[in-house]
Amino acid sequence: MGADRRNVDQRNAETINNYEKQLRTLKDEIAVLSAEKSILQGRSARSRSPSPAPRSRSQSRGRSQIHSRSHSRSRSRSRSASPSTAVAKVRSPSPNRAKLSNVARKAALLSRFSDAYSQARLDAQCLLRRCIDKAETVQRIIYIATVEAFHVAKMAFRHFKIRVRKSLTPSYAGLNDFEDAVSDYIICHLDLYDSQSSVNDVIRAMNVNPKISFPPEVDFCLLSNFIQEICCIAFAMQTLEPPLDIAFGADGEIFNDCKYRRSYDSDFTAPLVFYHVWPALMENDCVIMKGEAVTRRGAFVRWPCIVTIHPKCLIHKFENIYKP
Repeated sequence: MGADRRNVDQRNAETINNYEKQLRTLKDEIAVLSAEKSILQGRSARSRSPSPAPRSRSQSRGRSQIHSRSHSRSRSRSRSASPSTAVAKVRSPSPNRAKLSNVARKAALLSRFSDAYSQARLDAQCLLRRCIDKAETVQRIIYIATVEAFHVAKMAFRHFKIRVRKSLTPSYAGLNDFEDAVSDYIICHLDLYDSQSSVNDVIRAMNVNPKISFPPEVDFCLLSNFIQEICCIAFAMQTLEPPLDIAFGADGEIFNDCKYRRSYDSDFTAPLVFYHVWPALMENDCVIMKGEAVTRRGAFVRWPCIVTIHPKCLIHKFENIYKP
């Protein structure tokens, strides 16, 4: 009887575990669908938003004066309420953001990264084309800005995680779920990430990059909004399990059809990458989203240098060699 009861209890436990796994799977699928729904609703709301009606100058001046007064009052109140300007803003944790599963956050970040490629990148190109005529230079600048933004954001995430661990150690000392608490805190407080500092670091790195050689006709501060968006996306991607990162790309490497698609002006028979337009997004060793690259045949061919040497020089050289 005792053995039969143990078998029954074991079967019941296995059944309960299976039900719990199915329930978690359904919750993840619901979270993904809700995230995609919110993204689509946001896009449709932005596309359907009507343009504001024109207002008279007197109304606009009066409203601007009222707005400036109220804004100055609110600023003075907020300044008087804050004890110190050096203390970081303490934000209440967002329960909705904490409830989002890893799958839902991944879907939202992939959508943001895709929008950055399809829209923000083109907007940045339009800004640079006002100052630079060569399309190749513009695309190189944007690619390098994206790569540097990911590098700086990953470094900022490591430092941010170290600070969170130090601050949570007194409360969670000795507990097994300490790393989970650190991850949950970072997910709920992504707004504390100092993206502007990362933008400044990216611009400094771009200024000393030899591939773009700091064109004197353009200031890389034009790309601040684009760099900030990429930094925020890259920072949030480090909170995923496993984190997402971009693939390493070098000029002259063999074109990989699994990682990149060729640009429209590429030579489709060329085996080597001339330069990269957009990086590929990776999850460990798996390609999540393809990048874009330009391939040109003969771009890296080094022509032999022909030097004409006078015969008298050779005679003089051999005389010095064989001189007794």
